[in-house]
Amino acid sequence: MTNTEVHENQHLLAEHTQRLDWMALAPEAFKALLRLDTAVRKNIDSRLHDLVKIRASQINHCAFCLDMHTTDALTSGESVERIVQLSAWTESRHFYTAKEIAAIELTEAITVLTDGFVPDEVYAKAAQEFDETELAHLIAAIVAINAFNRFGVSTRMIPGHYTPGGSH
Repeated sequence: MTNTEVHENQHLLAEHTQRLDWMALAPEAFKALLRLDTAVRKNIDSRLHDLVKIRASQINHCAFCLDMHTTDALTSGESVERIVQLSAWTESRHFYTAKEIAAIELTEAITVLTDGFVPDEVYAKAAQEFDETELAHLIAAIVAINAFNRFGVSTRMIPGHYTPGGSH
């Protein structure tokens, strides 16, 4: 790395400082989101849940959550290839099951509500792949990760320090 590159990287780091520690300042809100995530985790396939969390975090540009959830997915045995291809899943559908694609499509629709809300065809495809209880938990999982993403992005949580099994 050249001196110029080091200087530029230091400048970028100085600009990206966490604004506040929302988890410490709003512990009840943080605990409530954790309870939601825990309830969802009991009722949704863990690999599918990882894909949903990663895809929503990609869309929301939440670097902290991407760091956390890709690390967790890799630790749980997810392949690097499927994680890398997730941002281009429409061109690499063969990496995912029909059920995973339905969940990814629903994740995108719920995450980006301003793009026409949740289209009937996206919801119908998810309803074909998931029973009503599973679908309710999938929607809850998508809502939860979007809430976490919004806290992460708005408070500028800094990625790169997460370890599985450690604190958030």
